[in-house]
Amino acid sequence: MGVDLGGTKTAAALVAADGSPGPVHTAPTPAASGPEVVLDAVAALVTRVVTASGAPLRAVGVGAAGVIDAGRGVVVSATETVRDWPGTDVAGGRAARLAPLVAGPSASGSSAVAPLVVVENDVDAHAAGEAWRGAAAGARSALLVAVGTGVGGSVVLDGRPLLGAHHLAGEIGHAPVPGAEGLRCACGRPGHLEAVAAGPAIHRRYLALGGDPASPDARDVVARAGAGDELAARVVREAGAAVGRAVAGVVTVLDPEVVVVGGGVASAGHLWWSALEGALRGEVVDVLADLPVLRAVLGDDAAVVGAARNAWSALGAAAPTAERE
Repeated sequence: MGVDLGGTKTAAALVAADGSPGPVHTAPTPAASGPEVVLDAVAALVTRVVTASGAPLRAVGVGAAGVIDAGRGVVVSATETVRDWPGTDVAGGRAARLAPLVAGPSASGSSAVAPLVVVENDVDAHAAGEAWRGAAAGARSALLVAVGTGVGGSVVLDGRPLLGAHHLAGEIGHAPVPGAEGLRCACGRPGHLEAVAAGPAIHRRYLALGGDPASPDARDVVARAGAGDELAARVVREAGAAVGRAVAGVVTVLDPEVVVVGGGVASAGHLWWSALEGALRGEVVDVLADLPVLRAVLGDDAAVVGAARNAWSALGAAAPTAERE
């Protein structure tokens, strides 16, 4: 099973060894109630999926918000999205709660054994899904950038996310960028990409620059930009350009085969995309001028599929990375 554990919503589905997902079930994430309640809610969702399928649970892959020590399945650090999330043992807490779903007695005679649970960062799971069955399928290396409520990134090598010495590889959202000076990032520090490019940041900046106070969110700002509101268009363009400049820095260092961009803000339309690509192409050296920049194709299923791939790999049964069609 693949589980996408986000700050507002959790999604789960059984995923075949070839990457084909079954029906995706969702439930709200009770983020304000703390880790134990969150883990209880996710266990209830997984139980619902398993009960509906009638199949025993072998392994669970989880893509979770925050900086994750994938070796231990523990949250190393996180923003305030989930209350008291840092230090949470996601793998251990999940395994204990899901033991009744595993078929067959344990070697010690107990009626239930804990399933294998593996945990990674949610953007790493998203990237693994796109590398396995999505826009980066067949590429040996890729940079995935997800722009939505926050800004996340992941570097994929031979189909697997690069984790880094401090579990932070690919965290492009916390890279300092021009245009974000003085703007507070969700991590508490000023000047990061997320402070200017994430959805809530786009909305805050529009209002701070004198935009219509009746505007409720970033989606509305994007709509206003498309309808001719020049201030909204400026904010959307500058957000896209900030992402493009940050991507230019990463691809210059890593030289990936392809860049894949997804997330809710990535659906903002031509204005945002043209600003991103214009800034990117304007910053990189000539040899990178034709670097493919692709839209993510798996949508909300990407992290579920990628998390399940991690679980299949842990079982030693993952299928080869799919070839790009």
